[in-house]
Amino acid sequence: MPELVEILGPDGTIVGVVGRPSMRRNRLRHRAAFVAVVDRSNRLLVHRRSDDKDVWPGRWDIAAGGVCNVGEAWQAAAERELLEELGLCVPLEHLAVGAFADDAVDVVGVAFLARSDGPVHFGDGEVVEARWVDAAELTALRATEVFCPDSIAIVLPALIEGGLPA
Repeated sequence: MPELVEILGPDGTIVGVVGRPSMRRNRLRHRAAFVAVVDRSNRLLVHRRSDDKDVWPGRWDIAAGGVCNVGEAWQAAAERELLEELGLCVPLEHLAVGAFADDAVDVVGVAFLARSDGPVHFGDGEVVEARWVDAAELTALRATEVFCPDSIAIVLPALIEGGLPA
């Protein structure tokens, strides 16, 4: 049985539930949670996604996160994804709400901020590499690597507005 995903209408209300493969294949609007992690030096944790991911495999990302389960609260989804992907269980602060759509996804997201110095553990195999970066290092990395566009669109503006990464 495939993982089930809530599908959203244009106004953001839940209009149905489908299997994850159908959501991806038909590029249906869905909910996702994002978590940006910063350390005590206000460096951002960026990570590279596994080549096995169903969307944007092998790309770098500025936030842990993923699709919300049916009936799952935004923060609960964020906490689950942070633990699964990076092995972190820390308090979260609300960061931003946004939406992103391209030829691969159509997502409404809520972003959170986690503060931790690690260590991180790649428990579920979705993350294969991670590093802490300051603002200059993030800019340099974005010039040479491809990043997931949804977190860049939803999470990065809120981080910059908050002076992160330093």
